[in-house]
Amino acid sequence: MSSSPHLILIGLMGSGKSSVGELCARQLKRVFIDTDETIVTNTKTSISELFDSGEESFRELERDAVAQACATTTPAVIACGGGAVVDPMSRDLIQLSGTVAWLQADPEELERRIGDTTTRPLLAGADPKQVLTKLALERDGLYEKAANFKVNTHGLTVTEVADVVIQEYTQCRA
Repeated sequence: MSSSPHLILIGLMGSGKSSVGELCARQLKRVFIDTDETIVTNTKTSISELFDSGEESFRELERDAVAQACATTTPAVIACGGGAVVDPMSRDLIQLSGTVAWLQADPEELERRIGDTTTRPLLAGADPKQVLTKLALERDGLYEKAANFKVNTHGLTVTEVADVVIQEYTQCRA
C-alpha cells in the first residue's frame, strides 16, 4: 500500500465510483476527482465522442487523467474510469498513489444501476448484461490485483457503501 493519503476507487461502470467517491470526499473533507470528468474537461469532448476515435486513444487520455489526479498533492478521493486498470501504466500509478478500493457488483445489478446505456460507449447498441459479464471476466483479476480491499456493493445504498469504504480505508491507513 502507498503512503499517499489518496483514496482511489476502481470498478466496472455502474459500481458507484462517482456517487460513492463524492460522498467519501465530503465525509473525509477532501477534494473529489473523477478521471472521466477530468478527460471531458481537458478535451471539451464527451467520453462517447472520444471513444469514436478508438479505445486506444481514449486510454491514453485516461492515463494522463489518472496521472494528473494521482499527482495531486492535496489528499483526494479519486474515482477512476472503469477501464483504467486495463492500461498497465495507469494500473501501476493507481497502486502506487494511494489506498485502492474495488467497488464490485454483479452484472445484473450494474445493468439496473446504469439504466440508459446511450452515454456508455462500450454498451451502446449491445446487450448490456452480456457486455458487463464479459468486462467482469476480463477485468476482475486486474481490479483484485490493484485493490487493497473490495466492497461488494450489491443491495447497498450509496451511503452504506461509502461508510464501508471509509471504514476499510481507515483500517488500511492505521
